[in-house]
Amino acid sequence: MATTSLLYLYEYALSSLHGPVTDEPNTTPLESYGDYYSRGLDPSVLSCDYRGHASNIQPVLYSLFFVFGLLGNLLVLWVMLMGVKLRSMTDICLLNLALADLLLISSLPFLAHYARDQWVFGGPMCTMVLGVYHIGFYSGIFFVVLMSVDRYLAVVHTVSSLRVRTKTFGIIANVLIWIIAVAASFPELMYLKTNEHNNKTYCQSYPTDDQKSHLYAKTVGIIKMNVLGLIIPLCVIGFCYSRILHRLLTVRFSRKQAMRLVIVVMVVFFCCWAPYNIAAFVKVLEFNELIETSCEKSKALTLSLQITEALAYSHSCLNPILYVFVGEKFRRNLFRLLNKTPVIRLQFMKSCLTHATGSVYSQTPSVDERHPWD
Repeated sequence: MATTSLLYLYEYALSSLHGPVTDEPNTTPLESYGDYYSRGLDPSVLSCDYRGHASNIQPVLYSLFFVFGLLGNLLVLWVMLMGVKLRSMTDICLLNLALADLLLISSLPFLAHYARDQWVFGGPMCTMVLGVYHIGFYSGIFFVVLMSVDRYLAVVHTVSSLRVRTKTFGIIANVLIWIIAVAASFPELMYLKTNEHNNKTYCQSYPTDDQKSHLYAKTVGIIKMNVLGLIIPLCVIGFCYSRILHRLLTVRFSRKQAMRLVIVVMVVFFCCWAPYNIAAFVKVLEFNELIETSCEKSKALTLSLQITEALAYSHSCLNPILYVFVGEKFRRNLFRLLNKTPVIRLQFMKSCLTHATGSVYSQTPSVDERHPWD
């Protein structure tokens, strides 16, 4: 998700880490982020001090998500590349979903430091880190949508989709997703650069020529994030999984575990992404002066953005569990690889993985080797 995504909040919080928001309009060619967000608001908001929120909350959360997300997705890559023969669209999708999540997660250490201090990594790293972040943000969501379509074809159109759900079509579909993800990150990717203000360095992803274009770019960016990052994906995922549930209810054999997993996937996606998109949209209303605000309300909205941001990041850590670890086929390949390495001597690793996946889904039985949750 410069994609407007979560970086709007960074810039907002970062400006306040270095002092309270001022009410001096247009004092510099490049406005401070605090001036930008407070311009036109009630005078009580202009002196509102947001210090302490981002510097205390975000670095800890980003560090946790980085560790767990990195381990989980690297484990997926290891098994997919070393233990699984990439023979179907499902295998290709799982591999690329892990890559997309790793892209987003790889930016977290830099953003964790940025949340505590100014940008200290230089201009080239600003372009690289935020570029990777934006592409990983959108691609992760788009691959989740593609996984939903793949599951829909596998369950609802099992026989007729066999010619489509092949390795070749999987490669083509995944390449298209990467192209769409890069395209969705424009025009913000063109503006990635560092800027100096009040002896502080900021990493930006919006035009800074004038205040009007800056406001317009952020407003359009958040709306774009709402549409491409939530509304359209939610419609596609909702349709696919509703049809899957209907199909599972009509089959002869009981597939309660598969149905439970379908419901969990939908609920987790909504709970991770909807709160942040809603909070970001309310922020658009605030800095466009479309809602009444005050210092306390603005602080509450800032805190809600940080909390919902954390939920959004957690989705990259949950994807390996939702889409891979619960599958019997994946666990079988994982344990086979562990048996070939010295790691198997650490028996607790195998028992922990079995417990973590089995306790939630009770060793989900294989629906069919052609079905993507196996």
